[in-house]
Amino acid sequence: MLLSKTQRLIGISVAIAAVILFFVFRPSPLPVESGMVKRGALQVTLDGEGVTRVNDRFILAAPVTGKLVRVRLEEGDRVQKGSLVAELLPPELDLRAYSEASSRVGSARAALDEAIARERQVRLSFEQAERRFLRQKNLYREGAVSKESYELAENETNISKKESDQARSAVKAAHFNLAAFQAVVDLQTSGKPVRVFSPVDGRVLRIHEKSERIITAGSPLLDIGDPSAIEIVIDVLSSDAIAVKPGNRVLITNWGGDKELQGVVKTVGPAAFNKVSALGIEEKRVNIIAVLGANEPLLGDNFRVQASIVLREARSVLQVPVSSLFRGKSGWHLFVIENGKAVDRSVTLGMRGTWQAEVLSGVSEGQRVVVHPSNELKDGMAVQVQE
Repeated sequence: MLLSKTQRLIGISVAIAAVILFFVFRPSPLPVESGMVKRGALQVTLDGEGVTRVNDRFILAAPVTGKLVRVRLEEGDRVQKGSLVAELLPPELDLRAYSEASSRVGSARAALDEAIARERQVRLSFEQAERRFLRQKNLYREGAVSKESYELAENETNISKKESDQARSAVKAAHFNLAAFQAVVDLQTSGKPVRVFSPVDGRVLRIHEKSERIITAGSPLLDIGDPSAIEIVIDVLSSDAIAVKPGNRVLITNWGGDKELQGVVKTVGPAAFNKVSALGIEEKRVNIIAVLGANEPLLGDNFRVQASIVLREARSVLQVPVSSLFRGKSGWHLFVIENGKAVDRSVTLGMRGTWQAEVLSGVSEGQRVVVHPSNELKDGMAVQVQE
């Protein structure tokens, strides 16, 4: 049966309309970003912020209470071992304070005489008890006295020995006490300044007190050390510190210089401490101490740096961007781009770094994968790679 011209026109029109509707309502490819599966070096690092500090820092403190003479040194000045760095003048005592200090000296001297007399008395008692014990020991061997008498003599000797030791310690303490009170009086009567000397060769790192004023004994005056001997203090979470071992390589960046500095982990802190994060969360942190492989003269004390502790590394491994991975029902998955479509693949991972992750199976070198896959992306969906 032959179709009429009108029927043929209607059929052609329907076919054209169907094609137009197909292209109009066909879902457009989803725009995606892509990355490459490639081989290369991979590092697993633990990143954290660090602070430099001098290895051997000496904090010089005021040995006595007095008036500090203005410090002439400046921060950064070099000092030699034994050089004068600070002076203190003894505070002026009024008549009442001087009388009290003199009375303390007299009291301490009397206490020393009493301690010496008691030590002599106790020592004589010990010597007598020791002779008695020797006699009892010989008689016990001959069977002339009982075991109980022998043990009583031995116990008495031990007690006397302990009392003698305590008496000698009391004499030493009385000597030190007298010396301390006498030093106050001697310092006041002599009028000479107390001098503070540098214990090592180095540089002045910090001056705590520079101007003249009255300070108490034990107040810090200066910090002295060798700024060429620098170590890095990196605090990390205690759960992350478990993986760090002495000898791990450390990469120092963002310290202000152009080159990357190299170092190694020296020690891992034996105890954690509490620290509140920027989000207000209290965390357990551990200090990792690293030393530089070579001296960097531009780095000083208490400088901020960014440190990356290398936990594991390999020279050539198959890897994909970490941003391409997502969790599926059977472990880790990613989308491989094949013939303009996203194909869901299950992969097995090895090492996982900050930006790249090692892939043991599931993809091949040279394939392109979707990075930052959205929730809209499904297996087999058409995609368009954005340049």
